[in-house]
Amino acid sequence: MDLEQSMREARVYIQALEDTLKILPREGVNDGSADSVLRPNSNVARARDAILRAGSPLHVSAILETLEKPPTKSARAAISGALGAYVRRGEIFTRPAPNTFGLVELGSHAADEEPPGNFGLDDVASHREGKGSSGSGEFE
Repeated sequence: MDLEQSMREARVYIQALEDTLKILPREGVNDGSADSVLRPNSNVARARDAILRAGSPLHVSAILETLEKPPTKSARAAISGALGAYVRRGEIFTRPAPNTFGLVELGSHAADEEPPGNFGLDDVASHREGKGSSGSGEFE
């Protein structure tokens, strides 16, 4: 009975230490590299390692597979949200495509989100031939 009480107290103490670590700032404590910013063996650190091993961006499904997590909607949302927070701050991770994460250090940047130069322009040849228009000359 006394050992059970000691184990409960130890678990409470460990949880308190983990909560304290979450409160401490990560900046200024180390050199700011990804290895020193990410908590060792966390899902985010393990995701970074998986992308580094692959050498290119990975889809969230592949990341979950390397983390040995089930491909459930909640698991995808959890890892996407965690990595997305770094993407929004412009730190460590990039999002070169939907649900795909790369690393800043690998140079995998977001795809251009601008439309092509001719976007929205009608084909001039089709207007000359009378195609693609109602013939009234008015915009519809």
